[in-house]
Amino acid sequence: MARKMFREAIETYKEAPPSAMLMNKIGIAYHQLADIGDAERYYARAVKLDPMFSEAINNLGTIYYSRHSYRRAIAQYKKVLRIKPESAATLANMASAYFARKQYDLAQEKLDQALAIDPKVLENHGGVGAVVRDSSVIDRPTFFYTLAKSYAKRGLNEEAMNFIRKALEEGFKERAKFKEEPEFRELRKDPEFEKVMAIEPKVL
Repeated sequence: MARKMFREAIETYKEAPPSAMLMNKIGIAYHQLADIGDAERYYARAVKLDPMFSEAINNLGTIYYSRHSYRRAIAQYKKVLRIKPESAATLANMASAYFARKQYDLAQEKLDQALAIDPKVLENHGGVGAVVRDSSVIDRPTFFYTLAKSYAKRGLNEEAMNFIRKALEEGFKERAKFKEEPEFRELRKDPEFEKVMAIEPKVL
């Protein structure tokens, strides 16, 4: 798995006695190979072997998310949080699903919770670990704005500035929000803020 030899990893895992952990690992290997059907099958097997195995439940959620079944994904993430309330990766996944459903307040709330637990959760992709985090979003400009707001709330100004820049580069149209909303008050004192605000709007 560490060497990204996923087919070989699958064959090796299948030789071992079945366990929830191994079924989850096989699911992740299939997921990495973009074989969503087999990934779902093995995540489901992991949950059947251990209904409290939160990592596999989360990973089932990412399968539903990838199919745009956001309501089903959120249901899985809620199950995880009942077992493991401090799962930053699952909270970040849930934020993405709420965002996809245009439930922006709930998305912001879950992002804030995720960053409070682990400020670097968005950098930890969990590609070959136990938990899969789906970072794909449809409305990238608004999502970057939401991330900027979450980081600014926590005083993580460098990260907030980075996402303000990304939001504007992606064509975020409501740039007045950065100059008006209270979460960005401290950032507005930074000379770099004005430079970022001067980024020309993207022509679409």
